[in-house]
Order: sequence, then C-alpha cells, then structure tokens
Amino acid sequence: MSAPLPREPSATPGADDPRPPALSPEVSATPTVLAAVAGILAAATTLGVAQLMSALVSPDASPLVAVGGAFIDATPPWLKDFAVATFGTADKLVLLIGMGLVITALAALAGVLGRRRWWLGAALVVLLAGVGAAAAALRPGAGTLAPLPSIAGAAAGLYALRALLARIPEPAPSSRSTAASDSSAASDTSAASTTTPGGFDRRSFLTAAVVTTAIAALAAVGGQLLSQATRTVQAARAAIRLPGAARPAAALAPGVEVDVVGVTSFVTPNDDFYRIDTALLVPQVDVESWSLRVHGLVEEEVVLSFQDLLDAELVESWVTLTCVSNEVGGTLAGNAKWLGLPVREVLARARPTADADMVLSTSSDGFTASTPLGALTDDRDSLLAIGMNGEPLPIEHGFPVRMMVPGLYGYVSATKWVVDLEVTRFADRRAYWTDRGWSAEGPIKTASRIEVPRPGASVSAGRVAVGGTAWAQHRGITRVEVRVDDGDWAPATLATEASVDTWRQWSYAWDATAGDHTLTVRATDGTDEVQTSQTAAPAPDGASGWHSVDVSVS
Repeated sequence: MSAPLPREPSATPGADDPRPPALSPEVSATPTVLAAVAGILAAATTLGVAQLMSALVSPDASPLVAVGGAFIDATPPWLKDFAVATFGTADKLVLLIGMGLVITALAALAGVLGRRRWWLGAALVVLLAGVGAAAAALRPGAGTLAPLPSIAGAAAGLYALRALLARIPEPAPSSRSTAASDSSAASDTSAASTTTPGGFDRRSFLTAAVVTTAIAALAAVGGQLLSQATRTVQAARAAIRLPGAARPAAALAPGVEVDVVGVTSFVTPNDDFYRIDTALLVPQVDVESWSLRVHGLVEEEVVLSFQDLLDAELVESWVTLTCVSNEVGGTLAGNAKWLGLPVREVLARARPTADADMVLSTSSDGFTASTPLGALTDDRDSLLAIGMNGEPLPIEHGFPVRMMVPGLYGYVSATKWVVDLEVTRFADRRAYWTDRGWSAEGPIKTASRIEVPRPGASVSAGRVAVGGTAWAQHRGITRVEVRVDDGDWAPATLATEASVDTWRQWSYAWDATAGDHTLTVRATDGTDEVQTSQTAAPAPDGASGWHSVDVSVS
C-alpha cells in the first residue's frame, strides 16, 4: 500500500484546505474589547446616576459608600491590623481604589458576557445592584428609600449597556469561506460593508460611548451639586465662635520639647492628627439639629443641644490620643488641646443607677464604643469635646461633638460625631469592636518610641542625639531608658511633663562607635510599672514590646 502523495499548498485557501482558518486579530479581538469598554461605560453611568439619586435620598445610600461600609464592618481584626499597619491613615483611600478596580473588572466582564448572551451580562449587573441595595438598606439608620440609588443606577446602566452593545460591529466574514457560502456572502456584501471595523456601526458606537460618558459625568457632578450637606456643615463650623474656657489649660512650659531635631512636635496640628475610624464617608452633621441623648440605667434622661454645650462651663485639657491599632513604634498617636464639657457633669445630671458600669456611646453613623463608667465619672478630663487646638473640631475629627477620654484607646472611648450615651452594663451590651473580638475596656499600655535616628540611618561616630516620645495616659511617664545593642540600660533625659494625660518627650546623648548597632527604648509609668518586653499584636487590646531601630555608624 503506497503512501498518499503530499498535498501541494493551495495558492488560494479554500474548503479543501485542512488547516483551520486564521482569525484576524482586528476582527476577533476588537468586538470583545469594545464590549468590555461598553461594560465599563455602563458602570460609570450606573455610579453617576446612583450618586445623583443618593444626593436626593441620603449620602450613605450611595452603593460605593454602602458596600464600602459593609466591607469595613465585616473586616476581621487581622485584616484591619494589616490595612492600618500597611497603609496607615490612607486605608480608606486604598479601599476605594480597590473597589474601583474590582468594579471596573466586573463591569468589563458584564460587557463581554452581555455581547455573547445578553441575559448573562444583565444578570451580573442586577446582582451587583442587589448587593449595593442590600448594603444600603442594612446601614444603621437607613430609610425605606435607601436601596433606590442602587436600583435607579442599575436601570440606567442596563439601558446604557444594551444601547452600546447593539452598536458594536460584528466581525467581517472570513475570506476562507466555503464554496457553499460564497453565494450567500456575495448577496450580503452591502450589509457586511456597514458592519466591518471602521464602518457605520463603529462610528455609531463611538458616538454612543461619548454620550454615555457625558451622561455619567453630568449625573455625578449633578449629585455633588445637589448634595449641599458638606458645604452647609463647613459654613456652620466656620461661623462658630468658641467660648472661653471656665478652666483654661495650663500654659505649656518651655521645657516640654527636647532639643533634638526630628522629634515629633509636642502639639500635633489638626491637619496632621491621625484619623482611624469606620466612616468611609465623613458624616456631615447639622449642628443646629444635633442633640445628645443620655438614657438607660439613669434616674433622669438628659438631652443636650449644641447651644447647651456652648453655654456650659467648659474646660481645656492637653490630652494625647492613641489608636489601639498602633504598632510598637507606630505613628497613630497625637497630642492636642481639647475644649469641652466634662462627661461626669452630664452623667451627674442623669444619675446612673448603682448597677451600671458602662456607657455605650453611639456615633451618627452607627458606630458604638463601650467606655467604663468609672473612667467617665472620676477626676480625669473625659470630655464632650467641641474644640481642638483652639478651633472648632474639624469635620473629619468629629464635628460638632466627639468624646475624648484620657487613658483609654480610641476604639472604646473616642466616639466621633457622638449623638447618644446609653448608661448600661458590660454584661448587657456590646460595642462595635467588642463584637469583633477586641477587649471591652481598652486601657492604654505604656509605650515609647525612638524617632531620632530613623531606622536604617547612617550616622558619624561620636556624640549622636537620640530622641523620641513616651506615653502612659492618666499614669504619666517617670523614666525612659535607652540600651545600645545588648548593653546596660542608661537613663534618658525627660522633657518637662505637661500632664499625666499627655506624651512626654525624651533625649539621650549616645557616644556612637563605628559599626552596626541596635538602639532600644523602654519607659516606666507613674505607677512604677516598667514597659513590658512581651511582644503582642494590636488585637485584641493594643500592641506591646520594646521599640528598636538599627543604625550604621561610620
């Protein structure tokens, strides 16, 4: 049996050519890319219309805000620690960027699926809208219209997606057509000429894309213009003239700051003060309608207006706040002069019952914190603060009123935009973060950090200035010690103490020798307790351990 003769290459490939026809990249890829673009433009329309509707319903009803808030609420402690440790106060910006990337990818997928099977793309859009609507409906204080922005946005997005997909040109017929289809292709030459890339449908798609983009942009801008809340609150804040304090804060002594360049300033400017909270969208609270309700296990319910606070005998106090998410040596701490009404005076009017041991404070956005009743009724300056460093509270730091409790981490005490104080018991109520595994009371641990020299710094041999800060709010700092490598602990020089509730700067003159060295610091608080060397992560009750930096000496 003889082998078949090899087939000669055909000059004009046809039906007898066993090789599959090669697809033109322009013909096969372009419609898919255009479908992805259609999905992204439709998503932009969805979000633009949703933004417009949320301006009419509620800013929290925006699907981005609602879903982002739901994600924050569902974040486990380990992920929260990772986000704060990695991104610091930019954690919310990173979340929004991440959400934008995910939405873009899903929108492109919806476009590609919708071109092949319309119901698949539409189902994905409806599913995403359902997630946004559900998240908005489940937000604290959500009204019955909260799902409406997501639903209206999805309807607009589906219409835009359908219109854009209908204008995507189909691939031109392959030149490797079979003999059987030649006559059919010839008869459809006129129709094919309008569906090839560069034809009428391509121009129609581009026109529709421009119109869709314009609609999305106009809807988003319209939503911003209709949302007057931010500008109204900014204007109200600017119009406030803080009253003088009945008990002003003591003037700072010259010695509260050490003479070491690079050590953090004793006073943290408002713009530089750290912000860690659960609010993806900063609440815009109307100062005229704001009120604080004090209720629960009390003899008398108390309701305060902002004017009541302005008319009260206010006190000023220097207090350092610290976030429980702060790592050893971290920067999530700040010191400011606060103006406010002592919480103990408000509670004295309400008269808590003997079995109460906790106050559950609630923010306007639904966040809650559990504060030990004793920390609000003893002699420390726990305040309903309305002023920060001589001006009304910044909006992002809790305007018009926030809580501020020396000696406790913020997650159990520093409720911003506070609107409710419920006197209760730890056995009966749980707060936002205690529901997520964090400890209920949150006393601040003694901490110290080296700020100069910076980690990895190179310095010259000889006398080197070392400096930093230490804190143990409501106990104070009485001693700071520095160790070089594994040597003995040496006392640092302490700056003047402004208050047991503020951080304290320190300095140390190091006679540095050539080589690589490790500097370590530890502090002792006002109860003579030395800062522990035991390393612990922030969860569930704050980080601990000694802060060290490696430096190179030449």
